[in-house]
Amino acid sequence: MLLNSFLNQLRREFEPAAIAYAGGLGLAAIFGAVGVVSTGFGFGTPWAVLLLALVAAVAERGQVHLTKTTVGSISVLPTLFAAVLFGPVAGMVVGAASMIGEIGQPPYLKWLTYTSSRAIGGGVTGLAASYIVTLPSSHIVGIAVATTSGAVIGEGLSVLFAAIAARVRGRRFIDLARKLAPIVASSVPLYAPLVSLLVIAYRDLSPLTLPLFVVPALAAERLFVLYHDQMRLADDLLGANERLERANLSFATALVATLDARDRYTAGHSAAVAIYSRDIAKRMGLSDPQQQLVHLCGLVHDIGKIGLPAGLLEKPGALTLDERRLMETHSEIGERILTKVDDYAEIAAIVRHHHERFDGNGYPDGLSHDEIPLLSRVIAVADAYNAMTSDRPYREAMPSRVARLRLAQAVETQFDTSVVAAFEAILAGATEEYRLGKSADFVLEMLEHEQEDEAMPAALALAQ
Repeated sequence: MLLNSFLNQLRREFEPAAIAYAGGLGLAAIFGAVGVVSTGFGFGTPWAVLLLALVAAVAERGQVHLTKTTVGSISVLPTLFAAVLFGPVAGMVVGAASMIGEIGQPPYLKWLTYTSSRAIGGGVTGLAASYIVTLPSSHIVGIAVATTSGAVIGEGLSVLFAAIAARVRGRRFIDLARKLAPIVASSVPLYAPLVSLLVIAYRDLSPLTLPLFVVPALAAERLFVLYHDQMRLADDLLGANERLERANLSFATALVATLDARDRYTAGHSAAVAIYSRDIAKRMGLSDPQQQLVHLCGLVHDIGKIGLPAGLLEKPGALTLDERRLMETHSEIGERILTKVDDYAEIAAIVRHHHERFDGNGYPDGLSHDEIPLLSRVIAVADAYNAMTSDRPYREAMPSRVARLRLAQAVETQFDTSVVAAFEAILAGATEEYRLGKSADFVLEMLEHEQEDEAMPAALALAQ
């Protein structure tokens, strides 16, 4: 079984394109090494190059995943140091040495590909740095410019090799670029000053300062790993929050689908109240989270009606006094249903109070003015307006102009003046389809509810 797994891995990996790419990089690295040696570039101080190679190999063990298939590490630091300090041969040796710990580990072409690309990067960086250092300038300026240029060239080559590898694997480079761009942008300002100082210390003070490189290099490696761990955790948290929001909305639409299936006269009412409430909140300058919350509350504001006795919602004529009092319990029933759902406590409280009146004569608790939650006051206006502009079994829908007049007449008694003013400003500039809850947005909202019909049994279970 292990043999079959090994053979399958080889078949997946050793595709012609991957072999050609890895082989081409290997040949380029070999010819590059021969070329820089033949032109007279030296190896540098052996013990210093070997120490830098060891640091590079250790740093590579602290690599982090930038994507599912791309990893990064700070082994570029010792490679850059060697290239600027000793030239292209040392840069190639240290760059290649960073991959010693990966020998024999799958994917099996990774070692050849990465070793070759790191060696080529170190060599090109060393050539550029060697040329820049010989230009007329002060000693310190020359080293600083050489180091910065080397860092830019090294990171640029890393991106280039990553782009080619992405194409070879059949992936889009744009996805990789989104991950690499902030790394490349932040690495050069970090690497260049550090390496410049260490090179100057080595040349102008003493070669014995080289071991001091190990401490900041390993510290930088640790910071690199911690930074990406935090970035990954932040991405995971953001994804979890987005999934939770989608789950909450899906659950709410399932509850609404349950209600709409029972009461055909209110089908689409919840969707309209949700949209109107969200738009009012936006007009009032409430935050995005508050706009999303009131939209969700608008969807489920009447969910308590699924707990009312059979026949009450379906009654074609006007309700008796006892039936009306029973109907008024739907906001309390809705609260009880929603409090059983994790993280719905705030939503439950808003739903409980959406029939309170500004003058204190509403239900179920007789709250008034600022005692009523603001989002409940918003839903109250949206709910009343859509009810007035919709057909009911006991009356026809009112024209929108009449419903708007009724809202204005009820400010400071039934409704909050600021909420009615915000809604009137919206309606004044809206189309008649929007005023009647028949525009495309309302239709799409209703369709989303209909797609949740399969979740009805769970919603019904909560109401019992």
